Amino acid sequence: MIYHNICRGVFLARPNRFIARVEIGGLEETVHVKNTGRCRELLVPGAEVWLAKSDNPARKTKYDLIAVRKSSGVLFNIDSQAPNAAAGEWLTRQGFDRIIPEYPFGQSRIDFYMERGGEKYLLEVKGCTLEREGIGYFPDAPTERGTKHLKELAGAAARGYHAAVAFVMQAEGLELVLPNGETDPAFAAALEAAKQAGVQILYLPCRVEPDKLKITGNTRI
Repeated sequence: MIYHNICRGVFLARPNRFIARVEIGGLEETVHVKNTGRCRELLVPGAEVWLAKSDNPARKTKYDLIAVRKSSGVLFNIDSQAPNAAAGEWLTRQGFDRIIPEYPFGQSRIDFYMERGGEKYLLEVKGCTLEREGIGYFPDAPTERGTKHLKELAGAAARGYHAAVAFVMQAEGLELVLPNGETDPAFAAALEAAKQAGVQILYLPCRVEPDKLKITGNTRI
């Protein structure tokens, strides 16, 4: 997952979920935030942020805010679309015969359907940007959609699919994600139920740079 036309900025404020005010080269710009989650621990005034400049002249905002350096010094990618893109690249290295993104299943669309040697696989991808003392937590805001997908995966496992949920670590140094039961107890319960139903839980560490998010390590599915 590689970005182009990257520049550095300083975060000023976030008026709503979709936009932020950022200082870029001494000028204040309104930019698009590519993450509708809370990101309260990351998007604090004065934080170093990284942005990708759009080449679409018709856009209302010229920049997308894609990464932020936490006060600890760790760089976080906060682009909510990046985990799926990185996971798609990672899956091409897993020896599958067929990979289909956005696969209709039950009452949902699961991020990836795969086949290998006649076996059927389903994979749902979750990006993790919430970190406390070196441990990742998901979600950082309630997600009914995420809970629904876990239930779909549990049902798929009961039907003989190899079902998995992958947590993509959007900061280096993270190796584990725990459910954020305080914020979303329904998701935490659904994750435990999915594990009991045979859904594989994957933790995918990443290399994070201002212009890159790449899954590393030897994790297999």
